[in-house]
Amino acid sequence: MNRGAQAVVMLFFGGAILRATMSDVYLRYVKQGLRPFLIAAGILLVAAAVMALVHEFRDHRQTSDQPDDDGHGHNHSGPAAGWLLLLPALALLFVAPPALGADTASRAGSALTSSVQEADDGSWGDYSPFPPLPSGDPVKLTLLDYGSRALYGEGKTLRDRQVQLTGFIAPGADGQPMLARIILSCCAADGMPVKIGLSGDVPHLPADTWVQTTGRWVPQTATDPINGSDIPYLEVDTWQKIAPPKNPYD
Repeated sequence: MNRGAQAVVMLFFGGAILRATMSDVYLRYVKQGLRPFLIAAGILLVAAAVMALVHEFRDHRQTSDQPDDDGHGHNHSGPAAGWLLLLPALALLFVAPPALGADTASRAGSALTSSVQEADDGSWGDYSPFPPLPSGDPVKLTLLDYGSRALYGEGKTLRDRQVQLTGFIAPGADGQPMLARIILSCCAADGMPVKIGLSGDVPHLPADTWVQTTGRWVPQTATDPINGSDIPYLEVDTWQKIAPPKNPYD
């Protein structure tokens, strides 16, 4: 693979990154906040590839009457297997992978592991580490926010309030459906599920079906058999099936 071919591969990579960031495809791979960095990386790759192609074209014109080996031991060709590097770029251009979903939730432990320092007696008393919820019911919460308030705040800010959660259906260890959503630290490779148990009007739908639920906190938890984390519960009042959101991750 000569320098021109390497530049073509780099051009495809840069173009694939830019195409993904111009649509919602990049959200299948990384967090939304990384979009500016991806755009900058794509532009740099395309610019570098164009410059390399221009230099290669000029060199080719100057040495068009010379053999492939210029006599100084510099062979401009390389293994044809280098073209296989185009496959990931082509896949990024033409194949949109599904977002992480119920399969990931069933194989990974809940992200709601203990990370909040409690009072010395193991409870918060009248104090809650979370601010009060905004007025008006139902109040929209992420699964991470609801789960954190339910477990680490002992549900104090959730009592007598109706909340609205959005996630996908995932099977629990007991076979009953849970509400889940994947959270990312950086990219899909480090995705971890937030799992919320459901009681009351439970939606019995196929795995990976997205639903919007309204309900109330209940002092009920289960143990995640994968990592031993507590799984808080929501008593469902109403639910409706919805289309998958553009950004599937929390």
